[in-house]
Amino acid sequence: MIGDATTSAASGMAPGGPVLDPVALLAEIDDVGRAAGGGWSRLVHTDAERTLRDWFTEHATRLGLDVEEDRNGNLWAWWGGDLPGADAPGAVLQVGSHLDSVPAGGAYDGPLGVVTALAAVSRLRAEAFTPHRPVVVPVFAEEEGGRFGIACAGSRLMTGALDPVRAGALADPDGTTAADAARRVGADPTAWGPDPVRVARIGEAVELHVEQGHLPTSGGCRHGAMGLAEAGAPLGLLTEIWPHGRWRFDLVGEPNHAGTTPLDRRVDPMLALAEGVLAARRAAERHGVLATVGKVRVDPGAVNAIPSAATFWLDARGADPAAVDAAVADIAAALGAAPVRESWTPVTRFDAGLGARLAGPVRAALTAAGAPTGTDGQPLLPTLPSGAGHDAGVLAEAGVPTAMLVVRNPSGISHAPGEHAEDGDVRLGAAALVEIIRDRADAGWQG
Repeated sequence: MIGDATTSAASGMAPGGPVLDPVALLAEIDDVGRAAGGGWSRLVHTDAERTLRDWFTEHATRLGLDVEEDRNGNLWAWWGGDLPGADAPGAVLQVGSHLDSVPAGGAYDGPLGVVTALAAVSRLRAEAFTPHRPVVVPVFAEEEGGRFGIACAGSRLMTGALDPVRAGALADPDGTTAADAARRVGADPTAWGPDPVRVARIGEAVELHVEQGHLPTSGGCRHGAMGLAEAGAPLGLLTEIWPHGRWRFDLVGEPNHAGTTPLDRRVDPMLALAEGVLAARRAAERHGVLATVGKVRVDPGAVNAIPSAATFWLDARGADPAAVDAAVADIAAALGAAPVRESWTPVTRFDAGLGARLAGPVRAALTAAGAPTGTDGQPLLPTLPSGAGHDAGVLAEAGVPTAMLVVRNPSGISHAPGEHAEDGDVRLGAAALVEIIRDRADAGWQG
């Protein structure tokens, strides 16, 4: 499974071991989970996702890291896990992401944070850097919620934000429950649940991610720039995650024959479903939020039958939680149907102090790369919000000091094949993680 993702001696392999190239690592897994219609489908507990977990374990092990799987299916690759005081609260520096995807998603969402973390650790080990605190690279399970509908399931289970019984009962479109799917790959869903000791050990969590969308930036760049590409910056720091949630609308009809039932005698739930999709767009525009109907289910699903029921799922998010709630209420009023809220995450703010501490190391990497400078003469490092949820946000909600670094996405597309990051920016992201780990895991890290 592992290819040649190392640099050669001529291109900079240091005497302490191989240096992994994050671009080559992404190329190694490019064929894993390729969807027939385009994109990548790497859903939890499928062959593609299991292949990636094995790939990660093999690479991490070859780097000399100790890999374990926790009770909730998350992988942890430890560097310095046996250091004195490694089990103490707040001792661990975490740098990682996830490997699963949405159906037919992009190649960077999740894997980018994993490959750059592996590359950064390999660089520091090659330089014979000795961490003075444990450094761990996690791969969180079911971050996208692409199979069972609950995003960040692995981190939510770990922090106690998701009930394990509820998690196990979630079903995919084929009717397979999350618990049954876990058993089929040898996992034990009865072990799922809060892991407070593990969470308490994480003193700082840093997640690198591809930029998603083009949201307003600030900090030394052109006023009003939308996204890193427009700001002319290869990297940025996230300040917060917008509040977001998912709702289910269950619409009841009266099943009957499509060819014999007059139109005026039909109770067709598809009409309400169509109205729901249009109402979502109108409500989003009215309240200045984002609302999307991306999943529907029709029962029994016969071409020549009026459905007995139709269900659609609404994703709604925005900067103002009251506006999100108002949009959902408008949709419910238009349909005369009460939505079932399946998840809700309030605004999540990343740790401003940690973000400020990371700015120096990140700017050091930018300076070394000759990156553009801003109006203050410093390398451009804009701040911006995120409209997407992340495991880092779950940890932040659990009280872990957390920060997120994003890599420029010129397309602005995410959760789709057009998601992109330039090779140079990918390598710059890894270089920034090198400086972050060097700074936060050096002898003076507690200061």
